[in-house]
Amino acid sequence: MTLASKTGPCLLFSLFLVACASDPSGMRADEQAGYSEPDPRPVQANSNRVSVMAFNVENLFDTADDPGKNDATYLPASIKTDPAHIEACNLIEVDRWREDCLYLDWSEEALNFKLEQVAKTILAYNDGLGPDIIALQEVENIHVLEQLRNEYLQPAGYLESILIEGIDDRGIDVAFLSRLPKVGEAILHPLDMSAFPQGAQDTRGVLQADFELPDGSVLTGFSVHFPAPFHPIEMRWVAYQHLNSVRAQLPEDRPVFAAGDFNTPTREKNETTIMDDMVRAHWIVAHEVGCEGCKGTNYWARGESWSFLDMVLYSPSAARGWQLDPQSVEVVTAYAGQTNNDGTPNRFDLEQREGVSDHLPIVMAIERLP
Repeated sequence: MTLASKTGPCLLFSLFLVACASDPSGMRADEQAGYSEPDPRPVQANSNRVSVMAFNVENLFDTADDPGKNDATYLPASIKTDPAHIEACNLIEVDRWREDCLYLDWSEEALNFKLEQVAKTILAYNDGLGPDIIALQEVENIHVLEQLRNEYLQPAGYLESILIEGIDDRGIDVAFLSRLPKVGEAILHPLDMSAFPQGAQDTRGVLQADFELPDGSVLTGFSVHFPAPFHPIEMRWVAYQHLNSVRAQLPEDRPVFAAGDFNTPTREKNETTIMDDMVRAHWIVAHEVGCEGCKGTNYWARGESWSFLDMVLYSPSAARGWQLDPQSVEVVTAYAGQTNNDGTPNRFDLEQREGVSDHLPIVMAIERLP
């Protein structure tokens, strides 16, 4: 793998970090006055209601070099002076990506600000407690996910971080955080894209985790991140087939959700049968039964179009009584720093010290019927 292949369309970070003081709490000095220690009491899931969020956090990398992964852009400037690093960066054709590779100072201070912004977005939902389960995308490894959980999301009371390393060339993985206890071990179902050699490196498996619902039954969740829209639609078709085949192996009476970045833009949904054949035939699409007035979770500025790249899908179990509540479905924008003035996602900008991600989170809740 070459360093140049690491620099994909997600690398839109700025080039210069404005220094600011930080402390072990992860808060900047100018925010200390408004900070209070989180309530140490454990957060309990509602006995009759469980919320699920999908959130692509856009390039959540730690500051260390992961061997075998093209994460060289996300390193501190102090170790970017190596001639081999500079030579590799200079091979990158796109100016912005090349400049990021050479000069982006992804220091601990920069990472702390990123984690802080992500946590504010999550905790802005549900009165500061966040959802019961989050399916996350674009997380580099378990270490940075644990840092997010332990240092920034304490009020949410998430029990553990769930991530299994995949084969994506850039090293971005899918993951879970949950207040519900995990049942058994998580499984990463690899996605075979060998038929598409030009896009095979842009591959994340389907992460399966089983959770214990408040009534003692089991809820299975899949966190997904399908190949990007600039790849052929056939790659996403294969990814949906893979997800559905894994779902088909579960007990018929098991409630199941799939949440994440499905990377299926509006034009693809409108001009093909991929949603009818691969999605609606197998799942309830949360934002299609709720979320009235929602525009989408991602905005393509060049095409001036919104898309629900991120979705939460649900396959209910009549026997268990857990049903999707249409009124619960929403695109979460409660944290003002998430969006621009026009409501579009405000992606993370290190130089301006603003933004969170190029995706907005989407949430649904399921309820246990009498």
